[in-house]
Amino acid sequence: MILSDGEILQRLATGDIIIDPEPDRDIQVGPSSVDLRLGKEFIVFRREKKPFIDPFADDPTLFTEKVVLSEDEPFIIHPGEFVLASTEEYVKVPADLVARVDGRSSLGRLGIIIHATAGFIDPGFEGTITLEITNINVMPVALYPGMRICQISFEAMQSPAERPYGIKTGSKYQGQRGPTVSRLKWDRR
Repeated sequence: MILSDGEILQRLATGDIIIDPEPDRDIQVGPSSVDLRLGKEFIVFRREKKPFIDPFADDPTLFTEKVVLSEDEPFIIHPGEFVLASTEEYVKVPADLVARVDGRSSLGRLGIIIHATAGFIDPGFEGTITLEITNINVMPVALYPGMRICQISFEAMQSPAERPYGIKTGSKYQGQRGPTVSRLKWDRR
């Protein structure tokens, strides 16, 4: 069951769901989701530094660069470009809910994909949400810090997770702040 606006607001009021800073009820809260805003930091990939990525051996910080913008400065994402960004909001999901992040329709209509594959947020996760942004348009698009970039929805589980994210072994993104590069090499094989 997907939570409605009233259920989301009720759980935000009790502190069961945390979104910090608190969303503007009139602007960010929709019928069954909350719009989250784009943060100021981006991670761009520098292909001239590495011929290919070995996810089990490479340190992604060796072929990525962090870009930090001022509030009014746009990030121009070019056709075919892939960058990591994050939400401005820090989110905490309780053990009895899962969350999903989806792009906003208005940005999708400009060819902006907000997450490549990782829109699922585990019960117990807390942190800013790393966004995997791609421009599939033929034209560059300006993205601004603070703009509503995605929406998060919550779905109730039949019972709380016995080992929520953060308690579970391998919770390598718990508490992240800002865009976070892949930590696949930390996986147990």
